Parts: sequence; C-alpha cells; structure tokens
Amino acid sequence: MNSSQISRRNWLKRGGLTMAGLALMPTEIWAKSVEIAQQNGSTYIFDSSNTFNEFTPPIVDEAKLKARLLANENPYGPPPLAAKAFQDEVFTGNRYGWETLNALIDIIAKKEGVKPENILMAPGSSDILEKVAMVFFQKGGDVISADPSYMSLINVSKSVGGTWKSYKLLKDSQHDLKAMEANIDADTKLVYICNPNNPTGSITDAKDLKAFCSRASEKVPVFVDEAYIDLSDNGLADSMVDLVAQGKDVMVARTFSKIHGMAGLRIGYLVAKTETIERINDITRGGMGITGPSIMAATTSLQGKEFLEMSKSKIAEARAYTKTFLDKKGLPYLPSQTNFIIFEIPTEGKPFLQDMYSKGIGVKAFNFWDKNWCRVSIGTMDEMKLFTEALDQVI
Repeated sequence: MNSSQISRRNWLKRGGLTMAGLALMPTEIWAKSVEIAQQNGSTYIFDSSNTFNEFTPPIVDEAKLKARLLANENPYGPPPLAAKAFQDEVFTGNRYGWETLNALIDIIAKKEGVKPENILMAPGSSDILEKVAMVFFQKGGDVISADPSYMSLINVSKSVGGTWKSYKLLKDSQHDLKAMEANIDADTKLVYICNPNNPTGSITDAKDLKAFCSRASEKVPVFVDEAYIDLSDNGLADSMVDLVAQGKDVMVARTFSKIHGMAGLRIGYLVAKTETIERINDITRGGMGITGPSIMAATTSLQGKEFLEMSKSKIAEARAYTKTFLDKKGLPYLPSQTNFIIFEIPTEGKPFLQDMYSKGIGVKAFNFWDKNWCRVSIGTMDEMKLFTEALDQVI
C-alpha cells in the first residue's frame, strides 16, 4: 500500500466517511435526504441552524408535473448535433473514453487560455465542488461564502469537519467582498464565490470581483463557481478564468448542465493551478465518472454557438415575462442574470410548495433573511404561463 492510499484511508476515517458513503455522493445522498425529510414531515430538508434553509417538497411523481421548474435546467437542450454525437458514440461504449476526454481537455484548455494540466474534468460542476470540499477540509477549517449561496461545497465541507462563515449579500444582491476579505484569517481554508449566485440569480461586478480574487488568492485559495455565467448579460467576458493563467491561486468551475442543456449527461470542468489539480487527483481521479457519449456531446456543443445564443435569448424573453407578472402581483424579486428568479412569498414555504405541486408546477422554496422565498427556474414560455397561472391562484 502506497502513501497516498494510506492517507486516503486515514482521511476517510477522520471525515467519518466510508467507501460506501463516497459511492453514494452526491445525488443519491441528496435524494435520500429529501426522502427522509418527506417521511418525517420535516419543515426543512436539512435540520440545521443555518440562516439559509430549503423547504421540504411534497411527495409527488415529478414525471407527472406540467412544468418542472425546480432544477435550473435548460428546457431547450441538449443541442441536436450534440445529441447525435452522443448517440453515435454509444457504439464505442465498450472502450474507455480517455482518448476523447484528453482531446476535449485540449479544446477546453485552448478556449480558456491555459494548459491542459490546468483542467480537471468531472461529471458536472457539483461533483467538482464536492471533491474540492473533501480535499480542502480534511483537517477542518473555515469556508467563507455569501449568505445565501449554493450549498453543495459548503455542506460537504461541513460534513468532513469544516465550518461555514457566511456574509449577507449587499442590498443590491452583490457579494459583500469587503467583509469577506476582512475576515480571512489563519483558519480560512477557502473562499467560495458563486457568480452569478444561486439561489439569488444576482451577479457581482466583474471588475470588483477580479480585484478581490487577485488580492484574496495571495492569502487563501478562491473558488469561483461560474455555472451560470454564460447566461449573464456579459457572458464569459465576466469570467475570472484569466487569473489562473496569471498564476493566481484561483479555481473556476464550469458546467455543460445549464446553457448547453446537458444536465442529465453530467459533464463539467475545473480550471486551476497545476498544483491544485494534482492535489485533487491525489484523492480522486478526475474524469472517471464521465461517459464517452457525454464527452462527445460536450465536444460537439463547444463547436457551435447557434444553440447557445438561441437558449440565452429565449430564456431572457421568458425571464422578462415572469418579472412583469411578479411586478403586477407586487411580489418583490432579486435581480437575476440566470435561468431562474427568486421572489418573496407571503406564506410559509411548505404549504406553498404543496399548493404549487398540486397544480402540477414544481418549484423550490427557501427561508433566508427571515423571509420565505420561491425560486422558479425559467422554462419555455408555455411553461412560464402555466407557472404564472398557478401562482395567481395560490397567492
């Protein structure tokens, strides 16, 4: 047994995880948590002292929903040419896809202006978030992030001994970069920035964020989750990825789940310093969970812009329609540059979800800042009309 195998075994013991537990992460553990919360009649999916909690959805057959607006999926994908590439590649499924994966890494590296050794592939960006949490918080420490923010990295870091230090978004829904930077100390292991942010949909000014990342990364690693950046007004122009090429200790995660419409095909990547990629690979190999067909679908999708531009345009149109409806209803919402909107609801989250699901509309509900909120993903225009019709009856 080599030293890396020994350290991996010790880490598993320290974190209270087993090989069986790792095999279940992340989607199975999440699904099980939802199921347990539903069976127990819990108000929230996770019983915790968090200032940000998600309400437990009712037990329903999601396949029978009229509009599934709960997972921020692109209703128009995957791109037709990518779907064909996926189908064609199925017939090579008896072989490992390392060669095609390496070819995709080369394409991504060129696109991002870095070297192939700066790229880590994974089955979706959530997988990357969780792997980074496992690696960085083996011995505890603090993760600094916004309140609220996407909880995948945060929840896993807490499960292996980390502590979450959160800082409320500013009044304009941007990250409070000054507070976050001022509170970096010897216990801080990582700063996590989700931009555009989930679940709020808001974006932090790129110039301010780049200056922050440049300074903060001299003290601790900074992880920037850009799952939704393609959907923002400025798109990739607001990315922090060029900081990696400059040698900064910055990690940038991207996914094919959103604008590329491949949530179910599970593929994403991390751009980071070579040392960071090696540190993660010491624990778990990147790319092992990606299928050959998904690799080819992603490769094909990167070669065309028409589908991406169409998706962004239609999503923006349906988002504007939804905002207009919320304005008429007098329901305050946060500024969004993503494929979802979050707005205040004047009722408790759990019965609200029950009412919406009973009308065939799947959404999510949260509690933070001492308020209840609904987050609705942007579907097709027809789906958004079904949503507004149902919401008009519920509220």
